[in-house]
Amino acid sequence: MSMHSSLSQISRAQVRAVDQISIEKFGVPGVVLMENAARGCVDILADRGAKCVRICCGKGNNGGDGLAMARLLDLRGIPTKTLLFCPPDEITGDAAVQLNIVQKAGLPLEIIPADVTDKTLDRLLIDADWVVDALLGTGMQGDPRPPLDRIIQAINRSSAKRLAVDLPSGLDCDQGTPGDPTVDATVTATFVAPKKGFAAESAKPWLGEVVTADIGAPRQAIEMAMGQ
Repeated sequence: MSMHSSLSQISRAQVRAVDQISIEKFGVPGVVLMENAARGCVDILADRGAKCVRICCGKGNNGGDGLAMARLLDLRGIPTKTLLFCPPDEITGDAAVQLNIVQKAGLPLEIIPADVTDKTLDRLLIDADWVVDALLGTGMQGDPRPPLDRIIQAINRSSAKRLAVDLPSGLDCDQGTPGDPTVDATVTATFVAPKKGFAAESAKPWLGEVVTADIGAPRQAIEMAMGQ
C-alpha cells in the first residue's frame, strides 16, 4: 500500500521529525498529512466492506485523523457517527480544522462527557460493524487515564471489528508494551512505517493485521527524519 513500506521501523522521535521536517522544511501543510492519513484508513475500511462505522476520537492529531475520516467515509456512502471524547474547545491546530468541517457539514457527531456510563458507551457502539480507535497517538506512554481507559474497554467489549489509527491506543510506540487497557485491534493502519515497538512480542497480540499507509510526506523528508 505504501512506497515506504520498505522501512523496517520508525521511532516516536522519528515520527515527530517526519511531520516537523515535512511542514517546516518542505512546506507541506500539516492538515494535508492528516488528510492523507485519514484517506489511507478509509481505504482500508472500504476494502474490507465496512457498512456502519463509529469513530472514537481523542483530542490530539490522532483524533484529527478520525475526524477527517468521518467526511471521507460519508463521501463513500458509509454511515458513520463520530464520538468525541473531549470538550470541542480543547481541540487545536489541524484537528480543530477537521472538527470545524465535520460541524459545518452537519455530519453525525456526539460529544461524550467524561462521566459517561459503561451502559451508554456500549449502546453507542452496538450497531457498528467497525469501530475506529483514534483516541491516542504515538506520544502516549503509561496506562491510559480516565475516562479513556473505560472507552478502550468498551471498544474491546464491542462485537465490531476494530481499526487502530497509527497504533492501538494504550500501546507504547517504542517499547511495544501494552498499557492497561490497550485496544485489541483487528487492523492497525500505521503511518509511514511500522512503529519500533511493533517488533516486540508483547505488542503482537494487540496489533492484528498491520497495514502501512502513506501520509504523503516527501521521500526526502522521511529520509532526513530516519537519519536522525
